[in-house]
Amino acid sequence: MTAEPMRVAAVVTRTEAGGAQVHLRDLLLTLSGCVRPIVVSGAQDGPGWLGGELKRLGLGLSLVPSLVQPIRPIRDLRAFSELRRLLRHLQPDLLHCHSSKAGALGRLAARSLRIPSLFTAHGFAFTPGAPPGRRLLGWAVEWVGALCGDGIITVSEHDRALALRYKLCKPDRLWTVHNGVPDVSERSKPEASPVRMVMVARFAPPKDHRLLIQCLSRFRRLDWRCSFVGSGPTEPMCRRLAHDLGLADRLDFLGTREDVPQILADHQIFVLTSRWEGLPLSVLEAMRAGLPVVASDVGGTREAVLDGETGFLIPRGDVVTLQDRLMRLITDPELRLRMGRAGRRRYEQYFTLEQMVEKTWEVYRKVLARYGKTLPPWQTLRASSCVSSSPRHASRIG
Repeated sequence: MTAEPMRVAAVVTRTEAGGAQVHLRDLLLTLSGCVRPIVVSGAQDGPGWLGGELKRLGLGLSLVPSLVQPIRPIRDLRAFSELRRLLRHLQPDLLHCHSSKAGALGRLAARSLRIPSLFTAHGFAFTPGAPPGRRLLGWAVEWVGALCGDGIITVSEHDRALALRYKLCKPDRLWTVHNGVPDVSERSKPEASPVRMVMVARFAPPKDHRLLIQCLSRFRRLDWRCSFVGSGPTEPMCRRLAHDLGLADRLDFLGTREDVPQILADHQIFVLTSRWEGLPLSVLEAMRAGLPVVASDVGGTREAVLDGETGFLIPRGDVVTLQDRLMRLITDPELRLRMGRAGRRRYEQYFTLEQMVEKTWEVYRKVLARYGKTLPPWQTLRASSCVSSSPRHASRIG
């Protein structure tokens, strides 16, 4: 590598804790010895969770006041202007965008300045299961961004196929890099009793907490507890539902937590009842902990969870199938143990942070090669002292 490290600017729409933000934090931490990372975000949450994490890691954060999540044409024009002005000042060698709004405006600004740009799609807004209006608007935003950028990374083969079906870009500008999470020491004991289930996910429409609560109301005679890690706009409704169904004393609403690895290790079954997904980090974290996973068969989830081997996949919104699969796991400790061990092996084989970073770096190399810039292979960097050690705890809320 040259004496001057490559400058990589990363832009994301929001700083609140979520999959894209955790992904970005872990990626930049691992690369920080090899590149000069510059992080840019919208300001609607202030520095937020991401700002705190970056400060802890010795990295800075630039906020763009007009960059907000909802579509706001006038503010979006100002956000484009602010991003363009900031990028012109920073002069990064590469812009790597995360999340749809930042992805579209960031790539448009980069194209106007002739800066190479790349977008990681943490699940497309036009994925099956999303509301029709959201899907149409999401496709339009992604199409504009793809027109301006140099390539798209999808976190699952499901999303890559979706991008090709909707003709976002040519196949040679589309790469799948599965999410990866850093390893930790905490491990579950799936055979323990009484059984404790856990769902790690933000309380928001894509995550169907209501379905799980309704399912659990049918298990009154069994010995179990269930924890929900996360917060968000649908939490009050879910708390009311739990009270109305007489489950308030068996459900634990833990809120946003920084000790998710330990929480997972204290439970025996992981559940994620989503309406739509990209490739959820919480599923990978559960597999890392040795938990059997019961998850909706949406997005790229089936690329992590092998139905009947590392857990169970259920059709979106299917409470009957969810009830059957949870009943099997609650009543069979040997099944929980076998599936948990298989999930841990699958994590080690396919979903480590090191694998994700190596594949992302290879995409950087391919994109920059089109501009006549050469980067060394990841193996060369890995053998040098510039690669940071992986973060030991991926604190997140889902």
